[in-house]
Amino acid sequence: MSDQTRTAKAAAPAETETALVFSVLKTVHQDLFQDAFASRPLPPRPEPRPGGRLHRLPAGIRHRTRWTPHALIGATAMFAFLIGLTKGMGFGSLGGAVTFTTCCLAAAPIALVLLRPVGAYWISYSGVLLSLLHGQEWAAMLSLLCHVVVMVLVVLRTRPRLAAEMWSVTLMSGSLLSALTPGTESSDLPQFAVASAVLLVAAGAVRAWREERRHVVASETVKEQERAQRTVLEERATIARELHDVVAHHMSVIAIQAEAAPYRVDQTPPELATSFATIRENAVAALTELRRILGVVRSGDPDPFAETDPEAPQPTLADLDTLLESVRSTGLDAEAVVTGAVRPLPQGVELSAYRLVQEALSNVLRHSPGASARVEVAHVLGGLGLRIVNGSPDRPATPSPGAGHGVLGMRERVQVLGGEMTAGPTDDGGYEVAAFLPVHTPASESSADGGGAAGAGDGKEVAA
Repeated sequence: MSDQTRTAKAAAPAETETALVFSVLKTVHQDLFQDAFASRPLPPRPEPRPGGRLHRLPAGIRHRTRWTPHALIGATAMFAFLIGLTKGMGFGSLGGAVTFTTCCLAAAPIALVLLRPVGAYWISYSGVLLSLLHGQEWAAMLSLLCHVVVMVLVVLRTRPRLAAEMWSVTLMSGSLLSALTPGTESSDLPQFAVASAVLLVAAGAVRAWREERRHVVASETVKEQERAQRTVLEERATIARELHDVVAHHMSVIAIQAEAAPYRVDQTPPELATSFATIRENAVAALTELRRILGVVRSGDPDPFAETDPEAPQPTLADLDTLLESVRSTGLDAEAVVTGAVRPLPQGVELSAYRLVQEALSNVLRHSPGASARVEVAHVLGGLGLRIVNGSPDRPATPSPGAGHGVLGMRERVQVLGGEMTAGPTDDGGYEVAAFLPVHTPASESSADGGGAAGAGDGKEVAA
């Protein structure tokens, strides 16, 4: 091995250590010196969460509790000032002005932490050095105790790594001052080093825990918003698939009637036959476009056609008895009450009403075991009213997997139809879901649909 190689290998660790030292010094400079006296006011605490103990207080008192940390820090600073003033006046060696100045340098930085935390540390640090130089034991003790309080508050307000930086700067300069100035008070430095180290480690741990907790809360909030958004998108995709079946039925009827109409009239005028042919072509084109758009919606599903019977018609309120029999077989005591004059409704309203009842009963099974359920369907003027209410459960519910956004999906269905919905707990410990689905279809439209469906067998079948 050549001498140059040995020299290079010996120099590499030295360069690494030098870079590490410069990196540490740069970090200390950024934390303790750069913008040390910049204004960083402590904001008030957030409003108490609904349901908590503080939220039950009156609004005025609840608002004042947001400033509790500021009041505690201010009270601590005032207490330290008064204690120091009392102790200082008990010794005849110091004048009133000197005692007042010493107490201010010790106690004022505690309150200054609320506005300029790093600057408060340097002012408190200066007070410690002056008290050590002066040689009065009570002044040194007061300054050291207040300095520990200041460092703990600075760590809680900024970041955990400042604990090691402030502790090192304070101890090194204090030890150096004691060594260079024989008359300074240094007997308390070892006890101060141990006690401050323990307190600063605890403060750093608390600060790190708070940051981690804040990060977890923020992450959970983002995840909850993403789950809610995904639930809305999934519900919209389901609605799009179901509306496809509804619209495709009517478009098929139009296409069939348009194709069959010329054969029902003797000597059909060419212009009328051309119009019917155009209607049929447009209906078939609309069905093709509808199916193409549905394919785009279904492309995001992992298994979009994983249904028991893909060709089965979409359910309506006429299938409500079958749904109730299905849930009764699981042990749920459910009943249905229908009021008002039952009349034909648009397929979209019928389908959405059935899905609302289905989801509400599923929620009863999952979250209210042993409770009874009641389904009320009211055919009223201008729309359809739904109310699904259950009693209180007789045993705790078993945790079930899933995002837990069934109510959000029901709201999405109601909003698509321009209706209104409310959901919430009842006074007896149960849960209630109430919705109103408006119906704007004239009565003549239902009769026209019936006539079209009756004559659909005379033409060719058009499948969507």
